[in-house]
Amino acid sequence: MSLSIDIAGLRPERVAVVPSPLAELGMALHALSEPGHHPGLQGWVTGVTAGLDSHLADRMCEADFLWRTTFSDLFLPYAGVPGRGTLPGATLAEDLDLLDKLSDEQFADAALEFTCASAYDVPGAGVLAHPGLRRRALDLAESRGPRQVRFTKRLLDDPPRVRAWLRQFLKECDEAFFGDVWARVRHPLAADARHKTELLRRKGLGEALASVSSAVTLAEDGARIVVDKLVEGRTTTAGGGLLLVPTSLGWPHLMVLHRYGWQPVLHYPVGSPELASPPSVEQLTLRMTALSHPLRMRICRHLARSAFTTGELATAHGVTAPEISRHLGVLKKAGLITTRRRGRYVLHQLDVTVVARLGSDFLEGILR
Repeated sequence: MSLSIDIAGLRPERVAVVPSPLAELGMALHALSEPGHHPGLQGWVTGVTAGLDSHLADRMCEADFLWRTTFSDLFLPYAGVPGRGTLPGATLAEDLDLLDKLSDEQFADAALEFTCASAYDVPGAGVLAHPGLRRRALDLAESRGPRQVRFTKRLLDDPPRVRAWLRQFLKECDEAFFGDVWARVRHPLAADARHKTELLRRKGLGEALASVSSAVTLAEDGARIVVDKLVEGRTTTAGGGLLLVPTSLGWPHLMVLHRYGWQPVLHYPVGSPELASPPSVEQLTLRMTALSHPLRMRICRHLARSAFTTGELATAHGVTAPEISRHLGVLKKAGLITTRRRGRYVLHQLDVTVVARLGSDFLEGILR
């Protein structure tokens, strides 16, 4: 599974790497709402939560579905500005001004992305204009509780009021905690953006994408960017550009804005704690499948303690050597075991490092 960005005809000068204070605020709100997604930010989350004014904390819960699951495209508003070439603002105030440039229809569709569930990357009527989608949005909101119902009704009835509410809320967040966050992270983000821009200039888009994540690749024909994710989707840069937006708070999320008609955006984490390249979704699936069989689990228990031959494993588990060989083949294809020859014997052993990584790899794979 993957997301594909068609970049045929994209000129190099239409690719930009730019930090966004509004996107970083969106990620901060997400981390505060779902700290389990970001174990490395537990200390920061605890400190901010303890110091929050109770009124602001209540308002943060009022529309947390805009940033709890991930964060809404509203935090990347420049992508929706007509012309598909607008860059993020240098300050939060500038980014909020760009948010004001979205039409009410764009705003409502992005705000209800996780509830209206209309087609994301294909053309269609917006939720404000389509009675059926309005009813669907309200029906889905009902299943998510009274808070979401109230928000959805207000948004459908009076988009300007909700837009004013959100802008004021984000300004209060800036005053309460985000101003300090942005002062700390904006220089490292700017440095990363300069590094990626230099890679683009000197070595091309492929090298720049490789430095973003091993999950992002340039197709051999140079006409597509492929992002390895547990989701299918496609978009194009036709008539616009491509934005790469770094985040300091984002790991393990690697997000791709591929909303129909909007400029594509790769929102990628910098300073990831992972030293090794993460496995592909296909490789992760192989590993999880390989470990789902009870006999292979028992084989792994042996191989975690020492190296064994096929015959020794067959004797230990009371099955034939060919059957053990088949299971070893599955484990080896998944990259979970190593083999080495000692004289006429072939010894197999579990790669404990790979298995130990499965917890964080699985988290990264499903949150990427």
